[in-house]
Amino acid sequence: MAKATVKIPTPLRPFADGHAEVAADEADVGSLVRRVADTYPGLKRHLFTTDGTLRNFVTVYLNDEDVRYLQRDATPVKDGDVVSIVPAIAGGAPPARAQTPPTMLPVVPNAPSDALDRDELRRYSRHLLLPEVGVAGQKRLRRAKVLLVGAGGLGAPAALYLAAAGVGEIGLVDVDEIELSNLQRQVLYSSADVGRPKLEAARDRLEALNPGVRVVTHPGRLTSENALDVLRPYEVVVDGTDNFPTRYLVNDACVLLGKPNVYGSIYRFEGQASVFDARRGPCYRCLYPEPPPPDLVPSCAEAGVLGVLPGMIGMIQATETVKLLLGTGEPLYGRLLLYDALAMRFRELTLRKNPACVLCSPTATQHGLIDYPAFCGVPAAGAAPAGDGLPEISPEELKAELGGDDPPTLLDVREPNEWDIVHLPDAHLIPRGELADRLNELTGARRLVVYCRTGGRSSQATRLLLDLGFSNVRNLTGGITAWAQRIDPSLPTY
Repeated sequence: MAKATVKIPTPLRPFADGHAEVAADEADVGSLVRRVADTYPGLKRHLFTTDGTLRNFVTVYLNDEDVRYLQRDATPVKDGDVVSIVPAIAGGAPPARAQTPPTMLPVVPNAPSDALDRDELRRYSRHLLLPEVGVAGQKRLRRAKVLLVGAGGLGAPAALYLAAAGVGEIGLVDVDEIELSNLQRQVLYSSADVGRPKLEAARDRLEALNPGVRVVTHPGRLTSENALDVLRPYEVVVDGTDNFPTRYLVNDACVLLGKPNVYGSIYRFEGQASVFDARRGPCYRCLYPEPPPPDLVPSCAEAGVLGVLPGMIGMIQATETVKLLLGTGEPLYGRLLLYDALAMRFRELTLRKNPACVLCSPTATQHGLIDYPAFCGVPAAGAAPAGDGLPEISPEELKAELGGDDPPTLLDVREPNEWDIVHLPDAHLIPRGELADRLNELTGARRLVVYCRTGGRSSQATRLLLDLGFSNVRNLTGGITAWAQRIDPSLPTY
C-alpha cells in the first residue's frame, strides 16, 4: 500500500464535505479513487457509471500523466503521488513539451504600403522593442484575423487585449444582451451598456480602444449549419463559450478546418486553458470524449464565479493567441493549464492525442458536424424546455394556492448562498445535489411545489421526485426570478 493524495476539483468538493484533497492508502489509481468515492458516496454518481466504470467526461491523472496512457485503473501509486480528478467544466515531474515546434500561421506577404504609420509606431512602441515581435511581428498582428466565440467573461478580457495588441480583424459571436450581473466580470462593458446587445457594445468599445482594429460581428447562434462558414476566414479561434454544445461544436469545426482552438473554461475559483490543434496534438475530444449530463455541471449563473477569474483565463487565451500569430514561444499544445485562484497556484498536466478519437485520429468515424444539443443532452435553442411535460404551476397560480386553506409545501433546490440572497417565505431548502439523500425530510408533504432560480434545476428535481414515487409535485415555471418579476417586485433578482 502507498499513501497518495487525491485532488478534488471545485465542482466536486460539495460532495466530498468541502475537501480540496483527500489522502488514502491504496496500491493503484482505481482503488484509490474508489476508496475516496466510498468515503464520500455523493461523489460516486459524478465519477462512475452504474456499472462502476469511470465516466468518459472525467479524466484521472497520476502526477502529470493521464492514466489512460499508463495502466488505467491498474496504474500503481507510490508514497507521495498525487492523483488529480479533472472533470469537464473547469504535479509531478515537468511535462513533456509538444513534439512539434510552434509554427507561424500563414500571413499575407508584405505590401509596399504595409509600413507602420507614425501613430502605430507610438502605439505599439513597447512591442517593437521586443525582438520576438518587432516591426515585422506587429505587421503580422495587423494582418491577422481572430474569431472569439462568446463575448462574455472570457471573451471580454481576451478581446480587449487582442485589440490593444493590434490584431487587425476581430470577429465576435454572441447572442446576449448585457445584464447588470455581467458587469462583475465582463470588463468590456459599462453600466451604461445594460440592455444593449453585447456585439454592439463590444464593437464600440474595441474600436474606441484601437481605431486600427476592424471588428466583425456575427449575430445569432453558432450552429452546425453555419459554423464552418463563420470560422473559415479566421486564423485562430478563441473558445469563450459557456456551454458544452457550443464548446464541442467549436472544437469539431476547428478540427475539420485545421485551425487552432484556444480553449478556456472557468468554475467558481478555478480555470483551465489549453491550445487544441489536431495537426500538432490533441483536440478537446481527446481530453473529454463525451460531455457530462446537463444536471451534473452547473453554469456560472447557478454556481457563481469569482469576477477576476475569467480575466486571468481570458488573458492567458489572448497571450496564447498572440504567440500563435507571431510564431513565438511554446504554445499550450498538449498541455492543460489549471489555475486555482484561492491558492494562487498553477498546475500543468500533459495531454496526449487519443489514438481512438472519433474526430482527429486515423480511425476517426466522425467526418462532419453533428447535432450538438442532442449530443450533450440539452434542448436546442427554441426547443421545448427541459421540464416540458412535467406538472407545472405558474407564479400567479402559486400565489393563489399559498393564500388558500391548504397551501402546498415549497421546496427550494438552489444552493445555500443563493437562499441567503432571496427565498420564498416558509420554503424548505434542499440543494438539488443533495435531494436524493434527504428525501426523508419530505415524507410529510402532501403537495410539493419545487423552485430554483429560473426553473431548470427544479425541473430536474421534479422529475426525480416523480420517478421516486412522489405523486403530487409541480415545478414553478420561471423559478423565483419569475416570482419576483410578476408577483413580488420587492424581491431581488440575481
